Amino acid sequence: MLQRCLDMLAPALERPGAVVVDCTLGLGGHSEALLQRFPEVRLVALDRDKEALRLSGERLAPFGERATLVHAVYDELPEVLDRLGIPKVDGVLFDLGVSSMQLDEADRGFAYAQDAPLDMRMDQTTGISAAEVLNTYAPGELVRILRAYGEEKQAKRIVSAIVRERDKEPFTNSARLVELIRDALPQAAKRTGGNPAKRTFQALRIEVNRELDSVEKAIPAAVKALAVGGRVAVLSYQSLEDRIVKQVFAAGAATTAPPGLPVVPEKYQPRLQLLTRGAELPTEEEVAENRRAAPARLRGAQRIREDVL
Repeated sequence: MLQRCLDMLAPALERPGAVVVDCTLGLGGHSEALLQRFPEVRLVALDRDKEALRLSGERLAPFGERATLVHAVYDELPEVLDRLGIPKVDGVLFDLGVSSMQLDEADRGFAYAQDAPLDMRMDQTTGISAAEVLNTYAPGELVRILRAYGEEKQAKRIVSAIVRERDKEPFTNSARLVELIRDALPQAAKRTGGNPAKRTFQALRIEVNRELDSVEKAIPAAVKALAVGGRVAVLSYQSLEDRIVKQVFAAGAATTAPPGLPVVPEKYQPRLQLLTRGAELPTEEEVAENRRAAPARLRGAQRIREDVL
């Protein structure tokens, strides 16, 4: 869906002196495409993963000073822009969730299809690992996480098995957890929805990285950072993220005036115009080319007026 993201941002990034923020740099594919498509644009790119920053830095080196890479979580966008002396930006891109690099590196522990240490930290220099969550959280908290972040209907059954097994030996690797989940689930639950461990792994990853907290802060911050005419595009890969994006965009595109006013004052007028009708989905061709694109949901919005105090 890269081309659609570029096309969505294009009217804002073709302006002289445009600044775009890639809030989820990863290996730099989106950033490289932005710099190539818009030869006058200045890029600021964020990532919490230092290895991703190193690799993408090599990829983007030919663009020189047009690209500024920053070690930061995307909810730190306001602080990053303040440090760089950038009051407003013309475009913001989010590609949420775990990156392909993190999925493909076995020792990161994100993928349930291969045995690896249960880490799951996007920034391995800070925070607690998935193993620590499994081994130390109270049973009730683990159930809450699996239900809220993984939408796992069998959360109690899985957590009961986790608590029983961690008392025998702490969890360290993913294969043992995957096997435990398979054994804990009823046969009917294992016949639908792909790998039975995927919801638990998603929940642990979100908890370890505080992903939803970051998204809840970052999307409004991105909207606030946009200059009038600026655009934001967000790719989400699961319903919890997409719901947050939808709510922020819908609130910005709605009037806040009390009902019944014959004329809506400026301060109550919408700040955003939606650029998508609902969430746009990947085409069959895109999914065939990259199966990881299958759950992607794209939403976009344009800033149409400043906040009025």
